[in-house]
Amino acid sequence: MPLVTSKEMFEKAYKGGYAIGAFNVNNMEIVQAITEACKEEKAPVILQVSKGARAYANHTYLVKLVEAAIIECPDIPVVLHLDHGPDFETCKSCIDGGFSSVMIDGSSNSFKDNIELTKKVVEYAHAHGVVVEGELGTLAGIEDDVKVEEGESSYTRPEEVEEFVTKTGVDSLAIAIGTSHGAYKFKPGSKPQLRFDILEEVSRRLPGFPIVLHGSSSVPQNYVEMVNQFGGAMPGAIGVPEDQLRHAASLSVCKINIDSDLRLAMTGTIRKYFAEHPEKFDPRDYLKPARANIKELVRHKLIDVLGCAGKA
Repeated sequence: MPLVTSKEMFEKAYKGGYAIGAFNVNNMEIVQAITEACKEEKAPVILQVSKGARAYANHTYLVKLVEAAIIECPDIPVVLHLDHGPDFETCKSCIDGGFSSVMIDGSSNSFKDNIELTKKVVEYAHAHGVVVEGELGTLAGIEDDVKVEEGESSYTRPEEVEEFVTKTGVDSLAIAIGTSHGAYKFKPGSKPQLRFDILEEVSRRLPGFPIVLHGSSSVPQNYVEMVNQFGGAMPGAIGVPEDQLRHAASLSVCKINIDSDLRLAMTGTIRKYFAEHPEKFDPRDYLKPARANIKELVRHKLIDVLGCAGKA
């Protein structure tokens, strides 16, 4: 099937009490691993591309990789989404360039300016059959060009969501309830806890409306240990507990972004492979097991965390 928007996906996810996995892609192996897992588990998927990924791999290459995945996996619905679009021009470029969904991240602006920018993107996107994700609240951490210090982050204010959604016309809303970008989400020894009270209040004010969680990688400790064992230095990398993500998916969260987990699986596997096979130099040799481990990680997320396996 051709690219789809997330509209029908989210309607089914909301009613079914599960979430769609939104996986950031940067190269062929990651696209293959994600979509092969989704094909085998019969799961819908959102493949998302950041500004940094477009700078690294080129817009055209990424779009063509996704098109190839659709040919190879024709029975699963696939959304191609812009993650953290920084401005109208970037969103317009992706809309004109074949994406079926875009995010405009105006969360660092004032509430008034965020509404104005988001509404401008929504009007252009909807005129071209593309859906839009907006954001209220600011996540700490680093993801490509998005860098927010912990002291500058802010939870979403539930009293603002109705006005924001009504005035902008967005199709989904990313909120801040304690997640953060990158692999260092919580301090060692702390007890990670998402603000479900905020999520529940937002859901009460926006019944039936799809909510999105960014910064929701769980940072698998087996891959953190693998990275560190084979020459890496990632002390204190801690993510969001998977049981909390599953609970969020059972509520109004219809899209959960997963990024760092896949990068950790790839990096850990490659480090281990080179340590055990120092004579090897062919990229196919080390990228093949990296792709296989990403695939198994995605499969686990689909079944045990997102609950979207069998929902294609």
